[in-house]
Amino acid sequence: MKKLAYLLLAVAMVGTAVIARDNPMVGGAPMLPTKDIVSNAVNSADHTTLVAAVKAAGLVETLQSPGPFTVFAPTNEAFAKLPAGTVDTLLKPENKETLTKILTYHVVAGKMSSKDLWKAIKAGNGSATLKTVSGGTLTASLQGKTIVLTDEKGGMSRVTIADVNQSNGVIHVVDSVLLPN
Repeated sequence: MKKLAYLLLAVAMVGTAVIARDNPMVGGAPMLPTKDIVSNAVNSADHTTLVAAVKAAGLVETLQSPGPFTVFAPTNEAFAKLPAGTVDTLLKPENKETLTKILTYHVVAGKMSSKDLWKAIKAGNGSATLKTVSGGTLTASLQGKTIVLTDEKGGMSRVTIADVNQSNGVIHVVDSVLLPN
C-alpha cells in the first residue's frame, strides 16, 4: 500500500512537471492547457487589467468559446504605459465599443504558435501581416529572436512569453498595448 501511495505521488509530480515544462507560468500562476483563455487569464497577477477590460467589453463568453484564438495579451505594465486615465476612461460603459475594438485587435482567429509566427515572418521575407478579429492588421517581425508586433499606428510590442497553450487557442504575452487606426 505504501508503494502504491509513493507511485501515485510520483505520477502526480511528473504530471505537474510536464504541465510546467510544456506551458509557462504567467503572472505567478500555472497556465493549464486544459483551461480556456479566460479561465487561465483570471489567475495571472500580471493580467488583472486585461481581465477587467475583457469583462467590461463583454468578451468573456467569446474568449471562452471553442475558438481557436491567438491572443496577444498585454500585461498590467503594458496598460500602464498608456497615457494617464486612458484605462479608466476605456472601462466606462459609454466606451465599450472602443474598448472592444482595442481588445479584439489583440486577437487573431486560429491558433498560431511562435513557430507558426516565425514561419510566416520568414515566408514574408522578414514580416507577416496578421488579420485581427477587429478587422485590422498587425505586422509581425523579428528583432533578434524576439517576435515584435507593429500596430497600424506604428506602435511596437514585444512577445515576452510565447506559446501559453489554452484549450481554445494560445496566448502570447506582450509588453505594450497595440492600437488600431
